[in-house]
Amino acid sequence: MNLKLENKTALVTGSTAGIGFAIARSLAAEGARVIINGRSEARVSESIASIRQSHPNAKLELFAANFTSAEAVVEAARQFPSIDILINNLGVYEVKSFEQITDENWRGIIETNFMSGVRLSRHYLPRMKAAKWGRIVFISSESAINIPVEMIHYGVTKTMQVALARGLAETTAGTAVTVNSVLAGPTRSEGVEKFLTEMARTRNITPGEIEQEFFRTARPSSLLQRFATADEVAALVTFVASPLSSAINGAALRVEGGVVRSIS
Repeated sequence: MNLKLENKTALVTGSTAGIGFAIARSLAAEGARVIINGRSEARVSESIASIRQSHPNAKLELFAANFTSAEAVVEAARQFPSIDILINNLGVYEVKSFEQITDENWRGIIETNFMSGVRLSRHYLPRMKAAKWGRIVFISSESAINIPVEMIHYGVTKTMQVALARGLAETTAGTAVTVNSVLAGPTRSEGVEKFLTEMARTRNITPGEIEQEFFRTARPSSLLQRFATADEVAALVTFVASPLSSAINGAALRVEGGVVRSIS
């Protein structure tokens, strides 16, 4: 399927690994010009080289910056005044009991997971409206609905993203600009892979057995009963970022393997 993304420019925050990298690669494969973002120039350059191995003609730009700071947004706006697609993917998580989550922890995770998207959207959304076309997608999580007791602050920031996306979508009525959130489920990223390997080594069992136990005990409601791949999540995001998704606006779209027991 031709998603008609040629000549579209996309910024994917936190796109040197995991879901963000998969989204950037997928958009590039569809012909979009993609701005690859990470904290260090070395990591961004490595990611660009990796994408070009499978897509030699990919149109890629480097932007090394930490979007937890307002200054990074100012610099992005200077270098890339207008874009067509904004993927607010940047995010962190930390396993910590509620009683141990300090004010500093709360501020840090909100700055990264939430305020980075607030600031970027504040700059780019008006320009998309003026251009009469645009896509903003927030990469949220099933944790926005199923708040994880082991990291409540993470879940709260994911709920904030869903609410923000819906609120911004309300401002786009009658335009060709859409704002949506995507609720990813447990996904096999580099971090998850490392966790499974280390846990398996500690317990002298295979990573596959650890995965089975996770879904049996921690996510028993999963219909997929395995970790999704980053590419599976990226496939939905790429469609939502395309002109073909024009009737989807203000939606919280789920790609979480059926973990959330809900029909809506």
